[in-house]
Amino acid sequence: MGVIPNYRKMNKITTLLLLTISIVSFGQTEIVNKQYQKADSLYQAENNIEAYKIFKEIEIQCDKKDTLYDYILWYYNATATLLEKEERSKQNWSNALEYGLESLELIKKGENYFDDKFQDRKYWMYKNLIVSYFGLNQLSNAKKYQKELYSAYKDKTLPDGIDHFYNFEFFKWKDKNIWAYEYYPELGAPETKGSFSKIEYYIYSTNADGSDNKELYRLLVLKFHKFDNSVKFDYVLTKRLITATDEVSGTLYDYTYTKPIDYDKLRKDIKEVLNGNYQPNTKSVIKKK
Repeated sequence: MGVIPNYRKMNKITTLLLLTISIVSFGQTEIVNKQYQKADSLYQAENNIEAYKIFKEIEIQCDKKDTLYDYILWYYNATATLLEKEERSKQNWSNALEYGLESLELIKKGENYFDDKFQDRKYWMYKNLIVSYFGLNQLSNAKKYQKELYSAYKDKTLPDGIDHFYNFEFFKWKDKNIWAYEYYPELGAPETKGSFSKIEYYIYSTNADGSDNKELYRLLVLKFHKFDNSVKFDYVLTKRLITATDEVSGTLYDYTYTKPIDYDKLRKDIKEVLNGNYQPNTKSVIKKK
């Protein structure tokens, strides 16, 4: 005959174990709560980096079923996104990329916690990652996210503000800020009838803090209207003045492109024009008043 178990003793041990686990769990919850309050105070004080560190740490510790987890995940992503923006504005591309990839994973994780509008953030982060990859000259890595945007454009799922075009590059040139945007439609689409720019570079003067001041001119990768099949290019670079004075504008036939546009060639050409190495075939000059 086997030994008869002492259930009274076992129940007592089980109760003690459960009580111990509950106390430990309660203690961990209290620690997470206190850390969250600290991180929230740092966030409100705009100390994003220190708040981010705490949110990142307690996101792992917090019970995913606890309602507090929703808040932690939200603000963890918020601080990571803010840091990504800060690093990108400073052209610290490697840091911006790291925060961007992390934020993208948090946005995907948020699918189970937040409404569908929250997922619109992933498209903006795709755009940010593209800018960072261009800054790092890793154009092949940017392609993955460009394809994501184009696919969403075809499916009509892009949010307002990025549904017609997207920013793919930013850099500083001497005392100017350069912003590049690409439109989704391809030649032959209804949107490309008439005058159509596939890519536009916006050139801004800057304030003392380095922010945009006035838009000086644009460099447009403009659709070329072919008169016959002897023309072998699809686009021509064109300079269009906005507020710049004593500047020359016009069509730059030395810089032409076929579809799909070669980004490497385009970026080199843009820098040549920024350096003043061009002479428009058709031109106009705006003089100072």
